[in-house]
Amino acid sequence: MYDRRFFQSKLGQASIASIAAMALFVALSGQMQATPAMAATIGCEQVELA
Repeated sequence: MYDRRFFQSKLGQASIASIAAMALFVALSGQMQATPAMAATIGCEQVELA
């Protein structure tokens, strides 16, 4: 189904770029760790209107 001629076409090259981008995203997002400072909620003032 996928042969050399497919991967030399524009669609084939776009599919290779898409697969590479997804693999890079997975590799980089696996290295991220949420620290307590990042996960902390931001305090905001609440005002009640009468």
